[in-house]
Amino acid sequence: MTVVDVRDHDAPTVATGAPAVVERIRPRALRPLDVGLFAGSVVAGGALAWLVFFRLTPMGGGLGFVLGWWVASLFVYRTVVHRHLGRQAATDRVMAVVVGSAAVGLFVPLVLILFFVLQKGITALNWGFFTETLEFTGPLSPADEGGALHAIVGTLQQVGIAVVCSVPLGIMTAVYLNEVRGRLRRPLRAVVEAMSGVPSIVAGLFVYAMIVANSGSIPVIGTVVSWLPFSGRFSGVAAGLALSVLMLPTVTRTAEEMLRLVPGGLREASLALGAPEWRTALRVVLPTARIGLVTAVILGVARAIGETAPLLLTAFGSASLETNPLEEQSSLPLFVYQQIRSPEQAQIDRAWTGALVLILMVLILFSLARFFGARSKVARR
Repeated sequence: MTVVDVRDHDAPTVATGAPAVVERIRPRALRPLDVGLFAGSVVAGGALAWLVFFRLTPMGGGLGFVLGWWVASLFVYRTVVHRHLGRQAATDRVMAVVVGSAAVGLFVPLVLILFFVLQKGITALNWGFFTETLEFTGPLSPADEGGALHAIVGTLQQVGIAVVCSVPLGIMTAVYLNEVRGRLRRPLRAVVEAMSGVPSIVAGLFVYAMIVANSGSIPVIGTVVSWLPFSGRFSGVAAGLALSVLMLPTVTRTAEEMLRLVPGGLREASLALGAPEWRTALRVVLPTARIGLVTAVILGVARAIGETAPLLLTAFGSASLETNPLEEQSSLPLFVYQQIRSPEQAQIDRAWTGALVLILMVLILFSLARFFGARSKVARR
């Protein structure tokens, strides 16, 4: 039996009469030869960069040496792989290293941030942080006294209000842009694109001017707004409306992209069976794209949950637990902002703990979304 290694050329004809077994090289297969070539290239690239930086030229510096090492390693690796496996395999391996290096370059700072926040925030993290408030905590109290229960409850309520306001409107807007395609599609898409770049403080100022500071002076709109039970004062509802302004373009754009991924054959089959367009969108398109719509909601929540500037102008903050969103409320971003500005180390430690809890809340929301999305996908199959 003859084994033929197929790379960039066709398999040679075997004249011995024995059956030939073709051993194909898969692009994603990792063999000991690949590991050895890459390790040797890294060592050779490091030696070449050291020679250039510290012996042949007056250049220096840690960052420049690392970049030179990376470029030299890529050059050596491509040359070696091209010699042993051919041009196509060399291009594939080099691009894999480039993409992997970019992924590591983005992942390492994220891990460092998480580790730094964890190191700072773990000092004041205890059960009381989730069950107590700052109502009876003074500025000189130690970090393990008091907690952020009022801020956690306020964050959940305000984000919930923002989700209730922005998700239905964002999904309906995405359906109009992608399914209905009416005359207002272009100006509406331009408005959504413009809203995506609106600074968060502008959203807070808008809600502050329309609701919190509303005196009924604006014709018609001011009169209608003045009738609302939360008009003319700081409240959790006003904070939720400000966050919904930030969430709306993210939900709309992501939902529209998810609806574009639905195969056109499903729409055509539904219309061919006599279903109207609204029923096709409601019973065929939206259920098919529901996992992507969940992703749109999570991205919108992630966009709004950490905002502080709109809350300064709408919720204002409170040191006691307030479960009524019609009144002044605190939130975790506000809690962190107010505590980190203090000169006392105990309050600074509470701020880092609040930041850690906020990160954990976002991670839990993403995990729940992935879990329910996976369950929905399995159930659909």
